[in-house]
Amino acid sequence: DMYSHDGDVDEPEWVKTEREQFVEFRDKNRDGRMDKEETKDWILPSDYDHAEAEARHLVYESDQNKDGKLSREEIVEKYDLFVGSQATDFGEALVRHDE
Repeated sequence: DMYSHDGDVDEPEWVKTEREQFVEFRDKNRDGRMDKEETKDWILPSDYDHAEAEARHLVYESDQNKDGKLSREEIVEKYDLFVGSQATDFGEALVRHDE
């Protein structure tokens, strides 16, 4: 619905990719439309763990020596990343912990 041919014969690559995604993954009942359940699963996939993905992102962005662990220094260095993260309850978890 977002793409208009406007006399153009060739579809852009992004349109082809989106069409393939729709057919292969989004239109699960193959009726050519996305119903409420298909849309819900597209927006909030049941097989995707948001907390785990955010935790992996925080470690990836903060682990400067790439040892798979975060030191106090690495966390402080990327403090703004942690304060803005849902995984730390937007920074609240950083002030409620024991050493």
